Amino acid sequence: MKVILFGASGMVGQGVLRECLLDPEVDSVLVVGRRPLEPRPASAKFREIVHSDFMDFSSVLDQWKGYNACFFCLGVSSFRMGEKDYAHVTRDFTLAAAGPLARLNPDMTFIYVSGTGTDSTERGRIMWARVKGATENRLLALFKNGYMFRPGVIQPLHGIQSKTALYRILYKITGPFISLLEAIIPTMITTTEQVGRAMITVAKQGAPKRLLENGDINAL
Repeated sequence: MKVILFGASGMVGQGVLRECLLDPEVDSVLVVGRRPLEPRPASAKFREIVHSDFMDFSSVLDQWKGYNACFFCLGVSSFRMGEKDYAHVTRDFTLAAAGPLARLNPDMTFIYVSGTGTDSTERGRIMWARVKGATENRLLALFKNGYMFRPGVIQPLHGIQSKTALYRILYKITGPFISLLEAIIPTMITTTEQVGRAMITVAKQGAPKRLLENGDINAL
């Protein structure tokens, strides 16, 4: 299986990349990012495209042919962002990549990392949820094998950290209580490892539904 990965420098993307490189059925992973990934994985499976313009991928499309799956983990926090700017990164960047991928590889599995509480109606009061919902709806229309992952609280494992300072602080504070939270609300907590393994499983064999909530992800 050949995988394209967006957002490999983020917390979720780091976990997904790790699991892809460990899985014997994943033959290669092409990471697409705006800056070189650091540290660079020491794996023969790893390939990288550094591309600055995430609204126009025309110059690299010849390198996207023949892939079986795309794991789209790129995202930003909506904290202190207006809807226009947040939608530009969250929706516009995603669709700028997804459109060409759907044309080049119409049978590929496309998995998008959204979040618990995403608003499929696109009309709710919460800004990030509306934007994520709009992005999900367009992706589901583009890919017959499109799946939307809606994780809740994600526990980073294997030394992985969030790039967002606020999240790093929150994880440091709540880390000691994760086990307690898992006992109280197990369907709302997952890990970077579980998300990565679930994506690979869905890419290999599909899933019974296209919107996968946190409990569904853990069950895969």
